[in-house]
Amino acid sequence: MKKFTTTLAASLLGATMLTGAAYSATVMAGDTLAADQTFTYRVLDEHSSVDPQIVEDVSGSEIVRDLFEGLMNQDADGNLIPGVATGYTTNEEKNVYTFTLREDAKWSNGEPVTAGDFVYAWQRLVDPNTASPYSWFGELMSIEGVGPVLAGEADPSTLGVTAIDDHTLEVRLTASLPYFALMTTHGSTFPSPQAVIEEFGDDWTKPENIVSNGAYVLTEHVSNERSVRERNPMYWNNDETIIEKVVALVINDENTALTRYLAGELNRTEVPAGQYPRLHEEYPDQAISFPRLCSYYYTFNLSENGPEAFRDVRVRQALSYAIDRSIITEKVLQGGQFEAFTFTPGATAGFEVPSVEYSTMTQESRDAAAVALLADAGYGADNPLTFNMLYNTSEGHKKIAIAMSQMWKQKLGVTAVLANQEWKTFLETRGNQDFELARGAWCGDYNEASTFLDLLTSQSGYNDGKFASDEVDTLMNEAKTLTDATANYTRVEQILADEMPVIPVYHYAGVYMHTANLKNWPINNVEQNWYSRDLYIAE
Repeated sequence: MKKFTTTLAASLLGATMLTGAAYSATVMAGDTLAADQTFTYRVLDEHSSVDPQIVEDVSGSEIVRDLFEGLMNQDADGNLIPGVATGYTTNEEKNVYTFTLREDAKWSNGEPVTAGDFVYAWQRLVDPNTASPYSWFGELMSIEGVGPVLAGEADPSTLGVTAIDDHTLEVRLTASLPYFALMTTHGSTFPSPQAVIEEFGDDWTKPENIVSNGAYVLTEHVSNERSVRERNPMYWNNDETIIEKVVALVINDENTALTRYLAGELNRTEVPAGQYPRLHEEYPDQAISFPRLCSYYYTFNLSENGPEAFRDVRVRQALSYAIDRSIITEKVLQGGQFEAFTFTPGATAGFEVPSVEYSTMTQESRDAAAVALLADAGYGADNPLTFNMLYNTSEGHKKIAIAMSQMWKQKLGVTAVLANQEWKTFLETRGNQDFELARGAWCGDYNEASTFLDLLTSQSGYNDGKFASDEVDTLMNEAKTLTDATANYTRVEQILADEMPVIPVYHYAGVYMHTANLKNWPINNVEQNWYSRDLYIAE
């Protein structure tokens, strides 16, 4: 089957995207399909939502990509391929994008998916009444009129998104954005069924009410236990789908999840911290590790609610310098993760990892600098530094927090009081700046450095530490209009290394136990935007 693909470089060079068939499950030569096409996998926590404009976590986004389909999708290598849109064109300035929608796209109730459904969804995303955690993403997309709408100064109908007709969507931007099409693979841009939302309100995503346009429909949801989705016969490419049912099981303990995986209850689960070498030796065809487009970090609360100590950059630098990241990646995690001294991972397309000063030092030199910095800030035996360190419940997060706190205690005499919270409580606590130092993680919403660096601009909805830098804001705004923003991104990373609003700890690897008969997993897609419709289970 001929596939429509484009790399980021191609999208930057060509003004017109050609249309073609979408990626789908392709059975490899020699494979026989198993009779039971049920894919079962583990998630750590209950997902935040399955509403495209409300969901804010990775596990929820995985479900949303099955239930809904946006304008564009990704193939196994992360290249853009058609979704509801068969293709798009853009003008020379790359500030007007016109998407052509397929005529056979339908909602699960049989109604056609139209350009108006995208207009409604995007207006809903930035409407203050929706209170979307991702409303700021609309501003990152530079959609015309988005600022006044977000501020409540203009009606959402003024947003620069227009249904020219049922199958033509026009998007007008305030900046030249060569990577705009990449952003439409993000769940917040997926269509929403207006009539269903208006009829059921917040209950519209319950299995008995939900109407979706993706390859699957939600058939069961037991909070904190499981979520089930099954094939949607109305999906335009249903004939190419093989997986019949997808089950996400909430298993909070990673070792329990591994036990259930080895007992044959799961097709996929995360490898517990420190166990990859053993599992890879025992199960070489099941234990896998590959680079991910994600960063693991701790964020300082620099808001009015934060501790006074953290307002001193010397304290922030000292705590960051004293972390021996190699111990965390090589001794605690042992799964192929990468030490992080920048916020943006090296796996990011087109990103050149800059050499920030503290990354070039030996750990011994960093430790010595940390001791001196903390003493200069006035902390020591006579005035010990103590603070609370918050993470969401996970054995892996706990191990990392313990390792970091022990490093601080041994090297600096600093006491970090550890506390954990369940996922939704943790998100609320961190979002309300009701913390001192808190775990953070970010996986790219699209494969470009701005998806990470925009997070630490003053207007970002996920800047939970409330770091503010006029220079960072200016550089990131300028970057949107540049053909090559490398210099801006390098400077922002240098500012972050100097100001240290967050402590970069490591860049992720995907470290999974993965049954050998689960085929087509997109390990070459660093964003890990996977779609169950592309998978199959062999005998």
